[in-house]
Amino acid sequence: MSDNFERCVAFVLRHEGGYVNDPRDPGGETKYGISKRAYPMLNIRDLSIEDAKLIYHKDYWDKGGCGALDWPMCLVHFDSCVNLGIGRATAIKAKSFNWTDYLFLRIEHYSNLAGSRLAAQAYLRGWVNRILDLWKEAKNELA
Repeated sequence: MSDNFERCVAFVLRHEGGYVNDPRDPGGETKYGISKRAYPMLNIRDLSIEDAKLIYHKDYWDKGGCGALDWPMCLVHFDSCVNLGIGRATAIKAKSFNWTDYLFLRIEHYSNLAGSRLAAQAYLRGWVNRILDLWKEAKNELA
């Protein structure tokens, strides 16, 4: 696995913690950001970090085309694929001019969600904090 993947997955894992089963989360049971909804046959509670990384590489990094992107766009897009799904992340990326624009479009997406879905309001602050951390991570690496 590439150095960029390892750096990106380390960022994602800082934000996608251990086991959670929040009834407001449409993904259901989640561990390391891997949800029961997306992987119904998987024992989420017993998922190892190594298995989560394999899933992330195959189903998000590769399918999202992240390996073909330069730093920090690969970080921003990978994190978006994980958090939003590949389809939505790819659509937002297509509208963006650069990685910073991508982050603002992501905030706009979250704002629209929170305005239309009560459950999303509970997550808005965390999503925005994640974007701020993503911006800091990307900016620090460029300095």
